[in-house]
Amino acid sequence: MTGNGKNVLITGCSSGIGRTLALEFQQRGYRVWATARNLQSIQDLADKNIQVLALDVTSEPQIQDVVQRILSSDGHLDMLVNNAGYGSMGPLIDLPGEELEQQFATNVFAPMSLIRALAPDMCARKQGTIVNIGSVSGVLFTPFSGSYCASKAAFNTLSDVLRMELKPFGVRVVTVQPGAVQSRFAANASQVLQQVMKPDSLYMPIEKSVRDRASASQNNPTPVDRFCRDLVNQLESGRVPNIIRLAHGSLAFPLLKALLPTTVLEKILGRMFGLDRLK
Repeated sequence: MTGNGKNVLITGCSSGIGRTLALEFQQRGYRVWATARNLQSIQDLADKNIQVLALDVTSEPQIQDVVQRILSSDGHLDMLVNNAGYGSMGPLIDLPGEELEQQFATNVFAPMSLIRALAPDMCARKQGTIVNIGSVSGVLFTPFSGSYCASKAAFNTLSDVLRMELKPFGVRVVTVQPGAVQSRFAANASQVLQQVMKPDSLYMPIEKSVRDRASASQNNPTPVDRFCRDLVNQLESGRVPNIIRLAHGSLAFPLLKALLPTTVLEKILGRMFGLDRLK
């Protein structure tokens, strides 16, 4: 171990938040274990003294291999950052069952598998931090992103409950709910939408609104380096909030959800996404 003597495992480091977090933690003296499904996509991080491992977070055998590799090498893990995610967009009735299953497999079941694999060791040591990257989309739900919003709402909830359950054992759980952050999320979500939305969809008259939702996260996004710097600053502060909200929209959207009556909010969202034009 080098630097500050702490280590961190980060999932989903091929681009965006995961990749930038790996670099930010490394610059601050952490021993960083960066993972991605495609090892080639993060191979260049090894040149920056970052440990790189292949990890498909939906593969239980790969999770066990990575955990054993880290514990055998370092003896423990100080921080787990569950960042890997997947964005499924489109009208819910157009969404194939296997697409919904994939959404929850990646955004909910996978991080829980990692937590189950690593939390017992943290509890035995009476220290450790689990950082779960949820989303503000798990607080304010919008049309044409129901699958993604539902998975993030589930993950937000699991994270909040884990915080209470693991606190007696000295393990801290932080729920991160980003707003719009510069990333490849919109491009990836739009690719998924291409496969989901068919020519006979009931929503073809407002196809542009559906596609606009898939790319909404990249409308005035917060630069990813600023987001990651601010996030690590908070994680290293003496008083870490239970829930960290950063980036464009991360404060305003939950406030709208809390203040507006459901009927009013749904009417506004219906107009925003063109649902009123289907009548």
